[in-house]
Amino acid sequence: MPFKKIEQERVSDAITRQIEALILRGVLRPGERLPAERDLAAKLGASRPSLRESLSDLENRELIVTRPGAGAYVAEVLGNAFAPSLIALFSTHEEAFFDYLSFRRDLEGMAAERAARFATPTDLEVIDAVFKKMEAAHTLRNPESEAELDVEFHMSIVEAAHNVVMMHMMRSMFEMLKKGVFYNRRLLFGVRDTRTALLEHHRAVHSAIMARDPARARAELENHLTYIEDSMRAHLRRAAQEETAQLRHSQITGIPRDS
Repeated sequence: MPFKKIEQERVSDAITRQIEALILRGVLRPGERLPAERDLAAKLGASRPSLRESLSDLENRELIVTRPGAGAYVAEVLGNAFAPSLIALFSTHEEAFFDYLSFRRDLEGMAAERAARFATPTDLEVIDAVFKKMEAAHTLRNPESEAELDVEFHMSIVEAAHNVVMMHMMRSMFEMLKKGVFYNRRLLFGVRDTRTALLEHHRAVHSAIMARDPARARAELENHLTYIEDSMRAHLRRAAQEETAQLRHSQITGIPRDS
């Protein structure tokens, strides 16, 4: 007969499953510090030995790391699906950059569509709150803050799509973006007309998701990333033209342009 005796779950296994679920769903983020052992044991209603057993198991599986005197942290590796050698290769090839944007356009378009369908009221509150921060940052003309909020806004949409595989993949993609592997976001947010256009694109995406219009949400998100692609192509073209102009200048005057 296909029946097995029911066995009581060990407390440490229950703790492990709970932490695993929080990591999988993106509630606990890469690099985030877990509460101190005493506090976490109290929150879980478990003994500290059971908690230690669970944390040891999670560390052995490289889901968390413990730092002497500092506590336990969600492993940073969870935010990076690509090997460092491949990331370095991406950063030196223009082809990878535009493929990156194309990949984001396809996946984020789907995420925006799903967010318009499946976002909970709390998800919508988060998206709305981040967008309001973007509006405030725009008035302060702080490119660095705007660039950081840009990633936060896009990630809030991906999280609202409620697909854990998509979420972790996009989190990894955004980590590379934040580290400047593909392009410097501050370059885009430092240009006045571009700053305004980007805010209006985000406003259109925000509006479509709030209206729960999946088709429009996808179209607006794809339009936004196409604009970024076009802007970066124009920037690269201008940079190449300036390099040529400097070579001509040096040839005519005999003086290097940067001297």
